Amino acid sequence: MDVDVGARLRAIRVKTGLSQRQLAQRAGVTNGTISLIEQNRTSPSVASLRKVLGGIPMTLAEFFGQDDLPPAEQIFFRADDLIELASDLPVARKASISFRQVGDLRGRNLQVLSERYEPGADTGTGKNMLQHDSEEGGVIIEGEIELTVGDQKQILRKGDAYLFDSRIPHRFRNIGDQTCTLVSACTPPYL
Repeated sequence: MDVDVGARLRAIRVKTGLSQRQLAQRAGVTNGTISLIEQNRTSPSVASLRKVLGGIPMTLAEFFGQDDLPPAEQIFFRADDLIELASDLPVARKASISFRQVGDLRGRNLQVLSERYEPGADTGTGKNMLQHDSEEGGVIIEGEIELTVGDQKQILRKGDAYLFDSRIPHRFRNIGDQTCTLVSACTPPYL
């Protein structure tokens, strides 16, 4: 059976509520790469397609093995249903950081994450601070986190919260000696 890779990728991307730019950011490729694949102007290698699908997230088996897209509607999620997103992100290599997503974002404009920052974890400094076209907020569940947003900096502890425009460069850093956990939301989705 021949699969129109470009049309299938576009249908899945649209159903998951991602723009080409958002998928490219999440997958770590250029917008042009997504566009060329969707227009069937390039045939991606298995490694390239796997990288792009990692931004959804979806396996190659799911991409090629289903005649129809799986249903998007799921309401309840157990702890082991959450999707780990940080394993392939550059920030995850600096220290132990976990971003566990609720659901697969199909047709969703809100991303909810359970985040964990081990002592010393840092999402970046200077020109490497996070910045994306979203708004985000969260509540600290345990531990503490130093949050920098633009030229403002605060240490937030259990029960404290934040809400800001994510286009402003920002950074999360665990300067404490215990793990910090928080629950956050971002719209539109970033990771």
